[in-house]
Amino acid sequence: MPFLQDAREAQDGYEAPGRKKTAILAVVVVVLFLLIVFMSLRITEIQVTGNQKYTDEQIVQMLFPDKISRNTAVCYLRDHLREHETIPFVEDYRIVFQGLGKVEVIVYEKSVVGYVSYMSSYMYFDKDGIIVESSSQALSGVPRITGLKFGHIVLYQALPVESQEIFSEILNLTQVLSIYGIEVDRIQFNSYGEANLYMGDLEVVLGGNESLNGKIAELSDMLSQLEGRNGTLYLDDYDETSTNAMYAFRPR
Repeated sequence: MPFLQDAREAQDGYEAPGRKKTAILAVVVVVLFLLIVFMSLRITEIQVTGNQKYTDEQIVQMLFPDKISRNTAVCYLRDHLREHETIPFVEDYRIVFQGLGKVEVIVYEKSVVGYVSYMSSYMYFDKDGIIVESSSQALSGVPRITGLKFGHIVLYQALPVESQEIFSEILNLTQVLSIYGIEVDRIQFNSYGEANLYMGDLEVVLGGNESLNGKIAELSDMLSQLEGRNGTLYLDDYDETSTNAMYAFRPR
């Protein structure tokens, strides 16, 4: 009979209310369980690479300052959905998940070769003379450059000096100093582009940029003898052909 056939078809497609509630409850329980497990996962190991201007501990403190920031889920969502934290002297960084509890932070630092003082601020510039950062504090390991004549400074624009060639000289000098592991507090340039180095109470007169590598090599060899001394060392008469050179030192 048609009536009986329709009733069977309706009964076949019918689902008991109790069974439906049980299925919904099971889904909710599973979701809550997964959420609790996911939110309980914590980052316990953080590796930092690419950093020179900041220590590993400083980077970790800036990016993971509290417990919630060390939650794996929160860290992942923040890294993918929010803009990265602004860190002075850092162009950007990347967080690489190497497991549920381990991440690697790859830091991409801004290229900085020196800084100048301007209106009670320290203006840091790169190898092309572009001002990349402004700070109220001096950054360790970056020399102060004095003797340059410049006008109004604008962040992210070139330092307005008379000759842009001075920046290649600064870059060359700082690179040679870095090769020999020599840190200087200040580099003074005169109007002829000749440089003097200042390290504590020691002044080093380099003169022109010719034979620069040889001059810094000589300085490196003499640093142990000059440690703690107050005065001026003259390397401007350096002669690369001399095998037994003597350099004047004038104490203060």
